[in-house]
Amino acid sequence: MIKELDQDNLASIVSDNNTVIVQYSATWCGNCRIMKPKFKKLASENENVSFVIVDAEKFPESRKLATVDNLPTFATFKNGNKVNQVQTNKFDVLKELVDEVI
Repeated sequence: MIKELDQDNLASIVSDNNTVIVQYSATWCGNCRIMKPKFKKLASENENVSFVIVDAEKFPESRKLATVDNLPTFATFKNGNKVNQVQTNKFDVLKELVDEVI
């Protein structure tokens, strides 16, 4: 499943799902646009995991669940807790992050 947040409710998604993988991005971020289709591809290959895209500028409460200093930032959550995060524009690094929780 992939979802783009339309409200600032990532905390409830993380608490309601066993495994959640988040891409924090912004509309102006070129690397975010490059990584988005790759993130969606991983989501299509792992349908039992919740993949969420969060606009880090629009949703400050959702942003607080990870340390977002650069974009794109990817974070993984398992059983309501943050497991890991990376700031990257490299697919291999993102894939390693996803593989840690799947």
